[in-house]
Amino acid sequence: MNPQELKSILSSGLLSFPITDFNAQGDFHREGYIKRLEWLAPYGASALFAAGGTGEFFSLAASEYSQVIKTAVDTCVNSVPILAGVGGSTRQAIEYAQEAERLGAKGLLLLPHYLTEASQDGVAAHVEAVCKSVKIGVIVYNRNVCRLTAPLLERLAERCPNLIGYKDGLGDIELMVSIRRRLGDRFSYLGGLPTAEVYAAAYKALGVPVYSSAVFNFIPKTAMDFYQAVAREDHATVGKIIDDFFLPYLDIRNRKAGYAVSIVKAGATISGHSAGPVRTPLTDLLPEEYEALAALIDKQGPQ
Repeated sequence: MNPQELKSILSSGLLSFPITDFNAQGDFHREGYIKRLEWLAPYGASALFAAGGTGEFFSLAASEYSQVIKTAVDTCVNSVPILAGVGGSTRQAIEYAQEAERLGAKGLLLLPHYLTEASQDGVAAHVEAVCKSVKIGVIVYNRNVCRLTAPLLERLAERCPNLIGYKDGLGDIELMVSIRRRLGDRFSYLGGLPTAEVYAAAYKALGVPVYSSAVFNFIPKTAMDFYQAVAREDHATVGKIIDDFFLPYLDIRNRKAGYAVSIVKAGATISGHSAGPVRTPLTDLLPEEYEALAALIDKQGPQ
């Protein structure tokens, strides 16, 4: 699959980031991850991102990363394209990128570099170096310390033919509009704010109809129903699911930093597809929060 073919796939449909399975000791649980991917793939996501943010990329050792990507690629080879999360320092991100390409990933999501603040030119150089280290398609994730402007993205698009996607995790509408208007159809555009469904209708109006769903990990049917309602502009259905599920879900998610991942792992356990605990520095939901989430999931019916 060349970068342009990947771009076409990413331009429509729902995307998701499978959580990474850990056993009771906190080690990667390959068999559980295989079962998870086999369960999720038939629901119709356009692509799955292995070792993404929801997959706790930030907690994986290099050897585990290779296991996660290889397992995802091998399991989904005949069902759904796998993209791999990469990040960290430039040299580290390049090593991950080349390893993911070697293992058969169809593309990469370049997560923000961590902790260190950097100039815009420095961040752009980082993105360019990673893009030029591989031949597969790359999506850049504007979030946290990665805040590329429209002119810099245009320059990167000229220098890096395999930079085929832009994912927004900032929620800066002025910046999003400027990027969408300046780059046009050069990129595939993805909504990437935590619990992206809450922003999906607004982003669709901005020309960003695709987003990644975390709740697909535990209520995949509801996640697909919601995406399709947004796509056909069924405002009544969108509003009902937001009121009945997403707003109370956000009330739980927003109680602690890091719960955007923790609540997804709790949801998977409640739905009968446990992936084990989160790794530190994240913390699992408290018992009363877990019970509140279970009640919300139960209301969504069979998946």
